[in-house]
Amino acid sequence: MSAADARARSADVRVDFRLIAEMVAPGSRVLDVGCSDGALLALLTDARNVDARGIELSREGVAQAVARGLAVIQGDADTDLDDYPDDAFDYVILSQTLQATRNPRRVLEQMLRIGQRAIVSFPNFGHWRMRMQVFFGGRMPVTENLPFNWWDTPNIHFCTIRDFLALVDLIGARMERAEALDDAGKPITLNLPWWAWNIIGQQGLFLLSRRD
Repeated sequence: MSAADARARSADVRVDFRLIAEMVAPGSRVLDVGCSDGALLALLTDARNVDARGIELSREGVAQAVARGLAVIQGDADTDLDDYPDDAFDYVILSQTLQATRNPRRVLEQMLRIGQRAIVSFPNFGHWRMRMQVFFGGRMPVTENLPFNWWDTPNIHFCTIRDFLALVDLIGARMERAEALDDAGKPITLNLPWWAWNIIGQQGLFLLSRRD
């Protein structure tokens, strides 16, 4: 791919994907868990020259990623991470997928077993719009980040930013970087405490590592 083609592809990439790419060191070994159509892996390959691998549950996603020339296999985050050896990757990424796993704690622990670092992003169920829809409407929220109705959603473990912080503490992981993102996927740059991020952040994005 030419430099011009790479720049054109990067211009179409989601803002939060670019932020994830900034967290990944060039030339790293990367596994993207729940990689969908491979858009993030393609960005990491182009921009960071990583050794990119992915697993994706849906056949359609695998087919689209493979069509991009990516090394992606069909797999389930809840069961197939067991097959990878310790320290197989420098980074294991779980982007907008944690809430769709059956056992989020185990998935996160497995990510930190097979990777030196884990990058996790998820929609924040504590966002003020979510709270308003439940409080005033009395129904499960439907938003741009969570566009499903309660009866057809793939998301089975909703969490807030504060919930995730509690899980990070429970498993004894180190938080190297944390971002709350707005509705455009851009970092919220205001110097605010976590409880405020939990209200105004539409997404959480975290870079984690194991404690010594």
